[in-house]
Amino acid sequence: MKHRLDSRGSVVAGRALLKTWTAYIDGGSRGNPGNAGYGVYVADGQGNPVAELSRNLGNRTNNQAEYAALIAVLEFARTRQIEMLQVCADSELLVNQILGLYKVKNPELQVLHQRARSLISGLKSFSIRHIPREQNREADRLANQAMDQQERPPRQSRQKPTGTRSISAVFQDGCFLPEEPLDIPDGSKFRLTLAPDKPEDLL
Repeated sequence: MKHRLDSRGSVVAGRALLKTWTAYIDGGSRGNPGNAGYGVYVADGQGNPVAELSRNLGNRTNNQAEYAALIAVLEFARTRQIEMLQVCADSELLVNQILGLYKVKNPELQVLHQRARSLISGLKSFSIRHIPREQNREADRLANQAMDQQERPPRQSRQKPTGTRSISAVFQDGCFLPEEPLDIPDGSKFRLTLAPDKPEDLL
């Protein structure tokens, strides 16, 4: 049985829906290379907004982020069984490379280009066109939101000591000096129970 998509992308029985979905995509990098992210705004065949995609990419170039946006919407189309897709992008380089008007010389972009072309081949219909940045505000907004959420390295947490432990220490100049190394975070508090090695130590 053939399937088609309803306006929300749900699979329903019947003939394949012939309306083309439209995706506005954008990628950016603060530093180029630097903190990068992409944004994708998707509308269905009736022009209804159905999805907003965004992701922080870490350290990437602007062109890598643009390709990441394209690949993201192509994978979205594949998982939602969308057969006809029109992509609008404000990256002239990306558009012309996908159209075959520009060569892809950068080795890293070649890998992304091949991935995008492979996903495009699975669609019944695909088109991509260049638009001015002013017409790509939603995707630009999502890309900037992604870059604002810059991935930070996780804080290294040290495990708090649990249970009890017996160690030997020497009291000197008002402090207890352990006679063995301890892996204890600074500022940790402990309750001391004094048990002298020699009874006369407490006299």
